[in-house]
Amino acid sequence: MKKLKLKELESRLQQVDDFENPKLLLEQYPTRPHIAACMLYTIHNTFDDIENKVVADLGCGCGVLSIGSVMLGAGLCVGFDIDADALEIFSRNAEEFDLTNIDMIQCDVCSLAARSKTFDTVIMNPPFGTKHNKGMDMTFLKVALQMAQTAVYSLHKTSTRKHIQKKADEWKVKMEVIAELRYDLPASYKFHKKSSVDIEVDLIRFSSEKLPN
Repeated sequence: MKKLKLKELESRLQQVDDFENPKLLLEQYPTRPHIAACMLYTIHNTFDDIENKVVADLGCGCGVLSIGSVMLGAGLCVGFDIDADALEIFSRNAEEFDLTNIDMIQCDVCSLAARSKTFDTVIMNPPFGTKHNKGMDMTFLKVALQMAQTAVYSLHKTSTRKHIQKKADEWKVKMEVIAELRYDLPASYKFHKKSSVDIEVDLIRFSSEKLPN
C-alpha cells in the first residue's frame, strides 16, 4: 500500500461530508480534517497501531476517523454511533471513497462493555462531557479500554488532563499525552456567538496494564 503523507491524508479527509443537522444533546461537532489527519498519522507512524489492525471508532459520527484509518491500511475499521442520521452520512462517505473494509454499527456506545478485547486499537473523539453529558468522556474511555487489546487513542480538553490522569491512575492504565492540538470548533448551534472558537485538546494514548472493572 502506498504510504500517505500527512498533507495528502488531510487533503483526502477534507472531502468527507460532515453533519447536516448536528444534535446538541449528542455534542455533535465535526472532527476537523487537520485534527483527524494529525491524530491518525501520529498513531500510524509513531506507534504502528493502524496498519493491518482491527480498529474501533467510538462515537464515529460521519466517519472521518474510520475512513482515515482505512486509508492508512487498517485491516478493518468499525464505527459505532447512536445516531442513525450520522451513520447514513458515514455510509455515503464510505461509498464515495469506495472503501470495503469498513463497517458501522448503530448502538449506544455505553452498552459496548461486553465486547471485551475485540479490537487491537480504539480511536475516538468522544463527547467532551459538557452541558447535558457530564462525565460522558470518561464513560467512553472506560468502554474503550475494555474493548482494546493494545491501546486507546482519544481527544480530551487539555483543561481536564489532571482529572483524566487521576482516573487513569485509579484504573491502573498508562496515560501518555502524545500531541497537544488546537481544535477549531465551528459555530454549529444557535447559542454560538462566534464563527469559531479554538479549544486546546490533548491527543492521549492509553495502554492497559490492568483494565477497569
